[in-house]
Amino acid sequence: MKSSKFSAIVIGSGIAGLYSALKIEQQIDLPDGILLITKSKLGESNSYYAQGGMVAVLKDNEKDSVDSHVSDTIKAGAGLSEIDTIKFISENSDKVVKDLLTFGVDFDRDENGNFTLTKEAAHSVNRILHSGGDATGREMEIALCNAVKSNKNIHLFENTTVVDLLSDGVECGGVVVLKESGEYEAIYSHTVVLAAGGLGQLYKYTTNPVGATGDGFALAFRAGAVLQDMEFVQFHPTALAFDDKINHNRFLISEAVRGEGAKLCDKSGFEYMAKYHPKRELAPRDIVARANFCQMRDNNEPNVYLNASVIDKDKLLKRFPTIAKKCLEHGIDITKDLIPVAPAAHYFMGGVKTNLCGESSVNGLYAIGEVSSTGLHGGNRLASNSLLECVVCAYEVAEFLKNKLLTQKDFNKDIFDEIISKYDSKVEFTKIDVKNLKFRLQDIMWANVGIFRSEQTLKKASIELDELSKEFSRVYKCLSKDEYEFRNMLVTAKIIVKSAYNRKESRGAHYRTDFLESNNECEHSLVSKNKGEIYFVK
Repeated sequence: MKSSKFSAIVIGSGIAGLYSALKIEQQIDLPDGILLITKSKLGESNSYYAQGGMVAVLKDNEKDSVDSHVSDTIKAGAGLSEIDTIKFISENSDKVVKDLLTFGVDFDRDENGNFTLTKEAAHSVNRILHSGGDATGREMEIALCNAVKSNKNIHLFENTTVVDLLSDGVECGGVVVLKESGEYEAIYSHTVVLAAGGLGQLYKYTTNPVGATGDGFALAFRAGAVLQDMEFVQFHPTALAFDDKINHNRFLISEAVRGEGAKLCDKSGFEYMAKYHPKRELAPRDIVARANFCQMRDNNEPNVYLNASVIDKDKLLKRFPTIAKKCLEHGIDITKDLIPVAPAAHYFMGGVKTNLCGESSVNGLYAIGEVSSTGLHGGNRLASNSLLECVVCAYEVAEFLKNKLLTQKDFNKDIFDEIISKYDSKVEFTKIDVKNLKFRLQDIMWANVGIFRSEQTLKKASIELDELSKEFSRVYKCLSKDEYEFRNMLVTAKIIVKSAYNRKESRGAHYRTDFLESNNECEHSLVSKNKGEIYFVK
């Protein structure tokens, strides 16, 4: 097998991966260079589809404060958020926004050149920056991609799948990749930054693109890292109720539409949110998602509706051009028609347990963005906090690494060689219909580990996932990128199920119909690997 080495490897080309690569290159002496790996084309990521915007507690926004942002985040997080983490990320938002401008990122401004700020659910003031109206993730992604492509010191591997981390459970020393050519390569590095995004494709209905298959969580678990709060999957209340045949997802109707005044209703126009929460459409996401689900179930309907026609027409079209265009493709004029919407898996609050410098429990392995769990989001992410976490933690991992010597050191070569040999050996493959297996896994997760869970449904999911494992029978080397994705989906799904079963309470996005109350003790759940099995860390 071919091998190479780099001073630092970044896995993932969403906003967290792009920005961290740029900041690491900018601040650190890299004797062996920096490598950015993406399993798709550069720019195809969850980040690209983020619409609403990015939280920023700006110093010149007299109506806002760090204390206010901390309070809003704690309330949304259902008691599981870490106060010091929220405070740090909030305090550093102004600095990072100014730094992003130097890389070509900009946000919408008014006629006086000031940033235009909007409000979303569970925020007490207007503090959401946006770009391109409702295309914030896309605009940030494009700007950072251009900066990466013009940076000669950042090497790029596109259409390259990371199949394993070189780790002995204590130290991470690189990766094994499958390249587009079908060749494998071992790439050594003292520093591996995991920015591999989310896992929405584990569910039948999701706003995430086709590549969001939970790869980073499975890679970190296999490497021996500790994962945190893996039961907390956020379901967005308002995804457009039409399936995208290409990306196998549902188009997001941003929470910002409700922030601007849109109302949820049934097909007769009845506005029902007052039944569920005093803040109605601006209640936390988990509450609105459950409300929509219940309305659909009780009325035996496949969706509910969002009425955006109550917003001034000119304002609506200027603020949400992408949404207006997408709806029009389905014959829906958002200025006068009801928009059919339904909940869909959207974001993952759990992930690789890290501190604010991105350090995981495995030396040399860092995690940032959605694949990480810093304690910011708790049991339910506050709208638009995710992009802020991405950029602040990307900035901080680069700050931390500039004081580290990024040169090769002695690793447990025997274990690394053993991992590499599993991908270097010839294997007789049995034919597997992996596409069908993926669909079955998505059905299992949606039906049993979705917006509502119980002991009965979680046990059913566990049994059915074990049956899929027997049919799949791949542990290491697989035949294709699709098979590696399914391997990762299966590992991640099992961790979610076991974590959800173990948390016998309802908190935030984790809602147990057999344990409706929240426990007095509010604790993170921690899992890792022991002899190949999932176990809970005390």
